[in-house]
Amino acid sequence: MKASLTTRIYATSVAHARSEPVRHSFRHRSHTWLVDLDDLPRLGILGPLGRFLPRDHLGSGAGTLRGNLEAYLDTQGVTLQGGQVRMLAMPRVLGAVFNPISVYWCHGPQGELRCTVVEVHNTYGDRHAYLVHPDERGRAEVDKTLYVSPFNDVSGYYRLTVPEPDDRLRLQVVLERPGRDPFVATVSGRSLPVTAGTVLRLAVRQPLEPLAVSARIRVHGVRLWLRRLPVHPRPTHHQEAVQ
Repeated sequence: MKASLTTRIYATSVAHARSEPVRHSFRHRSHTWLVDLDDLPRLGILGPLGRFLPRDHLGSGAGTLRGNLEAYLDTQGVTLQGGQVRMLAMPRVLGAVFNPISVYWCHGPQGELRCTVVEVHNTYGDRHAYLVHPDERGRAEVDKTLYVSPFNDVSGYYRLTVPEPDDRLRLQVVLERPGRDPFVATVSGRSLPVTAGTVLRLAVRQPLEPLAVSARIRVHGVRLWLRRLPVHPRPTHHQEAVQ
């Protein structure tokens, strides 16, 4: 197994909290990786337990992760001039992949953070990239565009907290809508040793975690539906250079 010094694996706690029109919250354990798009980890015989493929993220499956991201940034008027890009995402595991949220920290040639891209996937196969320019504490706001849950329409905006992680990871997404209480999602975690042993332990303790994440979302959706939470129709979605 070979990984760059900037590669990290995080043991995470993921929490969602909804306060209206019904109260519903949950927390579960998961994990995620932080990788350099120019120096992806090579797991050797453990490769099926951790692959990062272009088709699983924004852009064309025929391109590269870096090339696809830069094609999107071009549509937003942002150039990196060869600067480092670090992506926080769950890898493809035994052929399964699902990332509700992936984050790209995009740097210029001198190491300065030029922008952050927050890529969101829903369980319907849609994805959307939000480009933001966070302040020194990693805070930013952006209008909601992608239909993520049948119980939330596309109104409102996100308050994001996405500081670049180190040994600790802490992200927060707050959905604000006029006259309504916010919906809050958080991901927090600590860095684990980047070793073959860590990869194997996660595969045993959290087998097929991408499928488990998708299944949890559906289970909680059924629970909310049984509580008669109103369902909003899903609009058609397309974003240039992302799909």
